[in-house]
Amino acid sequence: MRCPFCQFTDSRVLESRSSEAAQSVRRRRECLQCNRRFTTYERIEFVPITVIKRDGLRESFDRSKLLHGIIRACEKTGIPTTRLESLVDEIEADLQQRSVREVSSHEIGELVLENLRNLSEVAYIRFASVYRQFQGIRDFVDTLNHLQGEILVELPATTPKAAGCL
Repeated sequence: MRCPFCQFTDSRVLESRSSEAAQSVRRRRECLQCNRRFTTYERIEFVPITVIKRDGLRESFDRSKLLHGIIRACEKTGIPTTRLESLVDEIEADLQQRSVREVSSHEIGELVLENLRNLSEVAYIRFASVYRQFQGIRDFVDTLNHLQGEILVELPATTPKAAGCL
């Protein structure tokens, strides 16, 4: 850390503490050359993510838009808002960890669907209908059949004894 007074590059930390609701660290430093004291703040730097839309336009990632879309898909499903916010946190963290700073809206939509599949089938279908731009009942049926096929694959094979009880 460079001293703001003499520009010397070495200093020692006298005191550290959390500030701004634990979003940053406040450090009180002393320059090893001029012995003057100064304060620095450390924050996590989030590199902006650019979303490439279907029409080719680019815009900054907007967490609130994503959360709004997921909340709309989950209306009246009984899923707590805190769970939806943590889902958005997970998706945003996944995007931040990528080395690429541009991501297509298609990739984000697929991440949402992947998470909603395990959370609520109803929310999954609602989100898919908007995201994939369903044109009619056939699109709903195809998606439901695909979802049902995945569920059947995941279920254990029934034994003959259990099958006879039906």
